[in-house]
Amino acid sequence: MALDKITRVSGRAVCVPGNDIDTDRIIPARFMKCVTFDGLGEFLFYDVRKNADGSDKPHPLNEPRFKGASILLSGMNFGCGSSREHAPQALQKHGFRAVIAEGFAEIFLGNSTTLGMPCVTASREDIARIAAAVEKDPTLAVVIDLVAKTVSFAGQSAPIAVRESARDALVNGRWDPIGELIEGASDASAIATKLQYMSA
Repeated sequence: MALDKITRVSGRAVCVPGNDIDTDRIIPARFMKCVTFDGLGEFLFYDVRKNADGSDKPHPLNEPRFKGASILLSGMNFGCGSSREHAPQALQKHGFRAVIAEGFAEIFLGNSTTLGMPCVTASREDIARIAAAVEKDPTLAVVIDLVAKTVSFAGQSAPIAVRESARDALVNGRWDPIGELIEGASDASAIATKLQYMSA
């Protein structure tokens, strides 16, 4: 089965401001004991969202008006620190389908791309405009267009940038290397039967 071609992502947005938000803040290390990634979304930003007794701290993700947001807005160098794959997995399991930030850590960007979760950059001023529009109306749709390289919101638009290798993989349905290998298994088997050293 072919991978989905991800050309557009549309959804409501929430802003989690700040620069250098590292992977340990995104998903604290003590929650990385799982065999699978299922359930990680519950612990997203846990230490900045929850008190020691499990009650809520003031945080955008705890506000009912942003419940169900699927596009995250943030600052510079998002996803820095440890290269843990659990960070983008936690975001995706929480319900996020894309991140718009001023910049991304290299490995975080790669791990997100292999989940089919676009990480696109925009200027600080444009992210502030999107955040202001979302603050005014949390129900408005934010649309990321990877083909046109734009983000649209509240009758406005702004340019975005995305690494070309990531954009190409997403829009052409080649974002999951393991999925591609599985998809090509029958072709590989057919070729293997024609190789003399494979049947020796």
